[in-house]
Amino acid sequence: MSLKKMKKRTKWFGIGLAIVILAAGLAAFSFETRSGPKKPVNTIRVACVGDSITNGTEYPSDLWMMLGTNYTVGNFGVGGVTVSLGSENSYMNQTEFRIAKEFMPNIVVILLGTNDAYPSRQQYLNSFINDYKELIGEFQGLSTKPKIWIVLPPPIFIDDLGPDSTILVKEIIPLIKQTANELGLPIIDVYSPLVNHSEYFWDGVHPNSQGAKIIATEIYDAII
Repeated sequence: MSLKKMKKRTKWFGIGLAIVILAAGLAAFSFETRSGPKKPVNTIRVACVGDSITNGTEYPSDLWMMLGTNYTVGNFGVGGVTVSLGSENSYMNQTEFRIAKEFMPNIVVILLGTNDAYPSRQQYLNSFINDYKELIGEFQGLSTKPKIWIVLPPPIFIDDLGPDSTILVKEIIPLIKQTANELGLPIIDVYSPLVNHSEYFWDGVHPNSQGAKIIATEIYDAII
């Protein structure tokens, strides 16, 4: 084979190898983004489980900044989800629930209940405690034996989006407290520090950046 042909073949081999490496890298990146945060080494892993108040606000990011480099915080919130298994959008039926367990957390922070406060979902509240216990039990069964914190949802200032403030206060929050008490789990109250601050909510239900920071601070204080 001539020197010219050898150089040409070597050139095309190098290009092909580069393409293969690039494709492998893209595949790995794609898997990571679909599967959630990688399980980090030598950090305390915190799984933030919840609905759009977790997924759609800055609180998990704020919490990570507060906790520092010894922690890794994963956001496993899903908009519109419920504790109730009977509803059409139970958290336990979401892909993020599986990914949160694969994260193998050392700490689990669960902020759910707002979407259970829909008037149309009151029919499922008789099984709310058992459903919540089942959700919690899935995390308690992990080999990491994570510490679990139950968060009381923030207040609802406008009922137009669906969740009802009266149902939240008179039914959901007492059920959450009863669940935590029966399981001996600590409660983080983000309702009380926000109840007089409607200005910290951009639509009456979802906290803005100021509200998210208060939530993160309450959770940080509890963890630390």
